[in-house]
Amino acid sequence: MADEDENEEPAVTLGEGVTVEGAPLARIAARFMWGIEKSTIVERESETVIRTPDGPRELGDVLAEVDEPYFSTRQEFVDAVEAIIGTGPVPTAEPAPDAADEGATDEEDAKAEEGAPEEAESEDDEE
Repeated sequence: MADEDENEEPAVTLGEGVTVEGAPLARIAARFMWGIEKSTIVERESETVIRTPDGPRELGDVLAEVDEPYFSTRQEFVDAVEAIIGTGPVPTAEPAPDAADEGATDEEDAKAEEGAPEEAESEDDEE
């Protein structure tokens, strides 16, 4: 089919960037049929790590701070959890630095990048 030929590349290119620990709250909320008791969510997903603006947290720890015993809708659950964890950007996990870059500052990196072509030229001159 023509659709198969056109879709050789992914519709959205994913980056090679940093990772984010934990699952989005929306993904966890989508796993349940609503209404549901808080205790049922704790039984099923208490060890699941969710993304928060303060870093990853276990859902069970967050739900321990929630006073509601029952969520009749998905939105009630999301609102209750967000009241505890807040909303905002989620921090990303920084990639491990290369051994050669350890201790180097941004200024040193910039100087190294500026000097790299000159060093390559001087090697060519020696030959």
